[in-house]
Amino acid sequence: MTINVKAFFQATNPGKALFQDNQEIEQKYYIDFSSVRGGQIIEDLKDNIALWSPDEPTCQLFTGHIGCGKSTELWRLKQQLEAEGFHVIYFESDKDLEMGDIDVSDILLTIARQVSESLQTLEQVKLEEPKGLKSILDGVGKLLQTELDISAEAELGVPGVGQVKVDEEGLEFVALGIGKITAKAKASPQLRSKLRDYLGPRTNGIIETINQELLEPAHEKLKQHGKNGLVVIVDNLDKVDSSPKILGATSTRISICRSRRTTNGSPLSCNLYSASSTAIFQ
Repeated sequence: MTINVKAFFQATNPGKALFQDNQEIEQKYYIDFSSVRGGQIIEDLKDNIALWSPDEPTCQLFTGHIGCGKSTELWRLKQQLEAEGFHVIYFESDKDLEMGDIDVSDILLTIARQVSESLQTLEQVKLEEPKGLKSILDGVGKLLQTELDISAEAELGVPGVGQVKVDEEGLEFVALGIGKITAKAKASPQLRSKLRDYLGPRTNGIIETINQELLEPAHEKLKQHGKNGLVVIVDNLDKVDSSPKILGATSTRISICRSRRTTNGSPLSCNLYSASSTAIFQ
């Protein structure tokens, strides 16, 4: 029997998470390691939201060594939560962020962008104009000397942002504006430094604005249309540069950010998962 080496590698490639494409086929490749991992971890994470805290924001860190299967398990978690009636947003942080130089403000903006883009796909979920978020983005745009012009950017297109209607300035403006800011900052250490100097002192206000204008109204709208709530899954934070300078600064800033919550440790008003091999985020 001749082995097709290419097909064999594609079927067993540890760098590719399962359950992203054809779930029925990929289930054949899945190996349940719960007996050596100490239990049904994904089921426990799901129950923390769906069973024990369906109406309360939670924040959970899912850790493990690089390549141990975290992404596959998070895709399983996404499927299970969707089956429970939740609107789940999953994204890979390294596609939006410069992992060698990351801060809490970068993660907050990326979450806001991902949520805004996802909600745009739901016709029944219409939120009021996020004036506070627009004000923050306008301030950042002026700082970076970048006009957040929707019509101009829609014509040029920003990778990962998608198509934006010129005559709308709600969530489209937020997604587009953050996409433009992220693209510029990712390519320039100097701009990233200026951006953090500007956003750092405003972190608590940014969190409150994201909660009040985006996450909390989205949660209520989703429930009105038969969903059980909103879940955000942030993957690939194990790729963050773990040098003492970045790790120390990021961990300190996030500890300050977390102190705004007293019960569940989640500063954002949604169920939030983070996957990392180190306790960098939440």
